[in-house]
Amino acid sequence: MSVSTKIRELRKAAGLSQEELASRAGVGLRFIRELEQGRRNPSLGKVEQVLALFGHHVEVVRDDDKTA
Repeated sequence: MSVSTKIRELRKAAGLSQEELASRAGVGLRFIRELEQGRRNPSLGKVEQVLALFGHHVEVVRDDDKTA
């Protein structure tokens, strides 16, 4: 699942509008709109801000963590 899809699903499950999510996360409405549409390559810090509202965090996978 993409980050954009996950954030949209979490926002909707919480009953928040994009405006409310942007305000609570301390980011701009345009950022949320573009993020949910997958049109933005956001900084990890801003994505973490948004996900933290839902008790989630970005998981980073390093190349040496791969088992394939």
